[in-house]
Amino acid sequence: MIKTTPAPKGPVIKRASSAPSSPFQSLGKDLPSGLVVFLVALPLCLGISLASGAPLLAGIIAGIVGGVVVSWLSGSQLSVSGPAAGLTAIIISAISTLGTFEAVLAATVIAGAIQLGLGLAKAGIIGLYFPTSVIRGMLAAIGLILILKQIPHFLGADADYFEDTNFLQIDGQNTFSAIGLAIKGLSLGSSLVGFLSLGILLLWDNVLSKRLGGLRLVPGALIVVVLSIVLNNLFNIGAPVLQIRQEHLVNLPSINSWQDFTNVFTAPDWSAFSRPATYTVAFTIAIVASLETLLSVEAVDKLDPHKRVTPTNRELLAQGAGNMLSGLLGGLPMTAVIVRSSANINAGGQTRMSAFFHGLLLLVSLLFLGPILNQIPLSALAAVLLVVGYKLTKPALYRTQWNLGWQQFLPFIITIIAILFTDLLKGVTVGLVVGVFYILKANYESAYFITRPTAKPEGPIHLKLSEQVSFLNKASIVKVLDELPHGSHVLVDGSESSYIDYDVLEAIENFRLSAPERNITLELHGIQQVHVLGH
Repeated sequence: MIKTTPAPKGPVIKRASSAPSSPFQSLGKDLPSGLVVFLVALPLCLGISLASGAPLLAGIIAGIVGGVVVSWLSGSQLSVSGPAAGLTAIIISAISTLGTFEAVLAATVIAGAIQLGLGLAKAGIIGLYFPTSVIRGMLAAIGLILILKQIPHFLGADADYFEDTNFLQIDGQNTFSAIGLAIKGLSLGSSLVGFLSLGILLLWDNVLSKRLGGLRLVPGALIVVVLSIVLNNLFNIGAPVLQIRQEHLVNLPSINSWQDFTNVFTAPDWSAFSRPATYTVAFTIAIVASLETLLSVEAVDKLDPHKRVTPTNRELLAQGAGNMLSGLLGGLPMTAVIVRSSANINAGGQTRMSAFFHGLLLLVSLLFLGPILNQIPLSALAAVLLVVGYKLTKPALYRTQWNLGWQQFLPFIITIIAILFTDLLKGVTVGLVVGVFYILKANYESAYFITRPTAKPEGPIHLKLSEQVSFLNKASIVKVLDELPHGSHVLVDGSESSYIDYDVLEAIENFRLSAPERNITLELHGIQQVHVLGH
C-alpha cells in the first residue's frame, strides 16, 4: 500500500520579488539610489575631466548625457553611463595628437557613429564570450582598486583626481606609494570626517536601516554628505586648524547667468573631419569604449538581483548615440561605468529611473547647486566608495571561487592581480587568456571517447568522436592517433557527430594514408574523406 500526503494548503515556497514591470513602479527605491549615484558621479565627472586635460565641465556634460539620454536608449535597467577613467590616457594622447580639445570632440562624434555601426552589425555578442571567472575577477579588482585609491582622499592627503584606477598614476606615483605619502601627509580634519562618515555608513546599513524599516528610504550617503558639510562648517567656527582645505572639497564652477550656461558648451572643430589622424583617434575611442561598456554591462547583469540580461547590441547603439551627442555638446566620450553602476545596485536601484534621476541631478547641480555642493569634503565621498568597494570584493567571493577549483580560481585571481598592476582592459585581457587556456584544455580532453578491447578474440580499438569536433580538438585527436600501437585494429567512429571540422578530417585522412606503414588496420564510420596536399 502506498501512502500519499495531501498537498499543503497555501504557498510553502518564498519566491524572490519579481523585477519591476515599469520604471515608475519603484520610485521609492530608484530616487534615493539615483541620489547616491549622483553623489558618487559628481566628483568622478569633474576629476576625469581634470585628468584628461579637458575643460572641467566636459565630464559633467558627458555624465548628464549618460544619465538623461543613454539610460532610456539602453536596454540595461541598472548600468550608469558617463566619462570613464579607462579613456583618460586616450584623451590626453588625442589632444596632443590633434592639437585641440575641439578636434577631439569631432573624433568623439565619429566614434559614436562607429559604435552605431557596431551595434547594427550585431557586434555586441562578443560580450557573451567573457568567462564568469574573469568577470568576477574584474568586479573584485575594481572593489580593491576603490579601496586602495580612496585611502588618500579618505585621509585628505591627495589632490589627484577621484577615479585614477591605473596602478601607475599620471603624477608619477603608483597606488602604494600614494598611500604611503597620504599616511605621512594626512589632514586631521579630512581624516576625522572620513572615519566618522565610514562609521555612520556601516551603522546605517548594518544596524539602523534593518531595525527601523523607514530609514531604508534614506540613503546613508545622503546623511554622510549633509553631516560632513555641517561638521566642516563647525570646524571653521570652533577649530580652524581642522578645517578642510579647498582642494579637498568638491570643485564645481557656479553658473549665475545665461551667458555662463552657454559658455559651458564647446562646439567640435569640424575641420578635423578632413584629417586622417582624427579617424584613428575615433576608432581607438570607439573600440576601447565599446569593450569597457560590454564588460561593465556583463558585470552589472551578474550583480542584478533580478538577473535581467542586457541586450548588448542595443547597448552599443545607445552608447553610440550618447557619444555623438556628448561630442556635439562639448562633453567627454563615455562608457557604461561599473563603479557608478555598482553604487547604483548597492543603493537599491531597481530600474533605469535611478540612472535618469542621477543625470537630472547632475544638470540641476550644474545650474543651481554649485555653492552647496562645493562644500562637500572628498573624504566623505571616499568613505561611500570604500563601502562600495568592500561589497564588490567580499572575502566570501574568494572562498566561492576557491571551492570551484583551479579552472575557476586561477583566471579569477590572475585577473585581479593583472588589473591592480596595469589597468582594466589589460588586466581583463590577461585573465581572458588564462580562461581561454582552460577552455582549450577542456576541449583537448573532451574530443573523443576511446574504448580498448578486453575480450578474446580482440576487437578493434574504438575511437568515438564527440558530437561537436572543432579545430580546437585537432591536437588531442592527432596525439591519440600517433600513440596507437603498430599492428592494431582501429575503428574511428564519427557516425554520431553532427559537426567535424575540416582540420580534424584532414588529420584523420593523413592517419589513414600512413596507417599501412604501421601495419594498422583502419575502419572509418561516418568520416568524410578529404583531399590532402601531396596525394
